[in-house]
Amino acid sequence: MKGRVGDRLLVHGTVVGQPDRQGEILEVRGENGDPPFLVRFEDGSETLVYPGPDAVIEPKEEIAR
Repeated sequence: MKGRVGDRLLVHGTVVGQPDRQGEILEVRGENGDPPFLVRFEDGSETLVYPGPDAVIEPKEEIAR
């Protein structure tokens, strides 16, 4: 999974009733766009994320449309 600053990270809920989370990638700390990513989520929290199979990256170009 490759990411860039400004891309949106969508993490799908893995338990019934758990909402999806989305946030903006603030930093890419791996090499060549690889995780981990520093992400600011909708609630304002910032955390280092190693995305799993329940996550999708939406490129910032698609967000702007």
